[in-house]
Amino acid sequence: MKHLMSGNEATARGVYEAGIKICSAYPGTPSTEILENLPPYQKDVYCEWAPNEKVAVEVAYGASIAGSRSFCTMKMVGLNVAADPLFTAGYMGVGGGFVVVTADDPSCHSSQNEQDNRHYARAAKIAMVEPSDPQECKDFVALACQLSEEFDTPVLYRTTTRVCHSKGLVQWGERREHTAPPYRRNVRKFVCTPAHAYANHPLVEERLRRLEEYGCTRALENGLNKREMGDGKVGVITASVAYEYAKEVFPEGTSFLKLGLTFPLPMDLIRDFASRVEKLYVIEELEPFMEDQIKAAGIPCVGKELMGLLYELNTQLLRERVLGEKADFRKTDVTPASRPPALCPGCPHRGFFYTLSKNKNYVVTGDIGCYTLGSAAPMAWKKTGRIREGTAGRKLMPMMWKAWTPISRTAGSAVKMRSSCSGISSKQAIPTSMKDMASRTEFFTTRRQRP
Repeated sequence: MKHLMSGNEATARGVYEAGIKICSAYPGTPSTEILENLPPYQKDVYCEWAPNEKVAVEVAYGASIAGSRSFCTMKMVGLNVAADPLFTAGYMGVGGGFVVVTADDPSCHSSQNEQDNRHYARAAKIAMVEPSDPQECKDFVALACQLSEEFDTPVLYRTTTRVCHSKGLVQWGERREHTAPPYRRNVRKFVCTPAHAYANHPLVEERLRRLEEYGCTRALENGLNKREMGDGKVGVITASVAYEYAKEVFPEGTSFLKLGLTFPLPMDLIRDFASRVEKLYVIEELEPFMEDQIKAAGIPCVGKELMGLLYELNTQLLRERVLGEKADFRKTDVTPASRPPALCPGCPHRGFFYTLSKNKNYVVTGDIGCYTLGSAAPMAWKKTGRIREGTAGRKLMPMMWKAWTPISRTAGSAVKMRSSCSGISSKQAIPTSMKDMASRTEFFTTRRQRP
């Protein structure tokens, strides 16, 4: 039976069907709904929110070392936080299958930059899988686990905003249990001393060579990579949601090489495909990740000189930039109501931010994420983002103030906060209700003000 699901919902279903036992995540759009859709499978899958992305990776990797299949999710900027354990895991390898979701956000719909995390797979020398629709979001999880175990590698599972949130029909399957072998200590494999890392590097390079060979052969058989030959005049190499756009825009007879295993690239397969078409396009969002490697291999192609480096693609842009066809549309006199983002009703930060807005004699710094909404009216308390308190900051600003940092964002639970103000006891620093939050905030601001 088929079900209408978003990419994130389908990914959660894929976690269940793949026999994964441990899932850890840190929330961040567009990845959040993956873990949120796992509780229906709680009898078979243990899942938890982690305090940050680094911990999420470490929890999942620990389960992998113990032999269980594991999975962790985060948005693309979260992988910056988790890069340390991920890179080391790339050298040490895995026990059970280990899959890390990075949900990229072209056009910065809910992010502070537009980074392309495909480069992480290349830098960490690990396999990367990219689904293009909800059905593949489900199916590719099991394939990623198999890749991870067969080639002893973490797998970066890269999605984008449109893949995560677009909906489609998904054919469900049954859960296939994965039995973890008995745990055995393996210091040589899982303790990454300099000597062990030195010895592991040749193994990592050999692994990439075997993965590339897999992409040219078996990946075509299991559907991870797909080759669709047309009349031979025009060929398109693409991946992720860009494949959906290209299929709709390019005329009938166009040949497609759709890649689900995008690192390492199956260069022999690409070279063979290029030899069968007269003109070759590479269609991808953001950076010329595939295009640069294809051109470096001596294969002529057209890509970013038409597509550009900025923002997400869509069918209208492809038609205009590749085919020269501008969309025919009408403008209306209707002006939609402005609805800027705001803190959610009931958010415990509201009372805190409101109190901060009462005093304009200091500069408030905070972290990224929802806290940035404190800079907007009517609170307008936050003046900078992503600046930590330190000596340099104290010289630059009359006061650097960071009272509380959230350590729990679970909906419906009491939100405990930690004070970074010296001389304040933990009992004073933890508000027990919304009612006393404002009064405690007044205490902190009075205590912390400087001339």
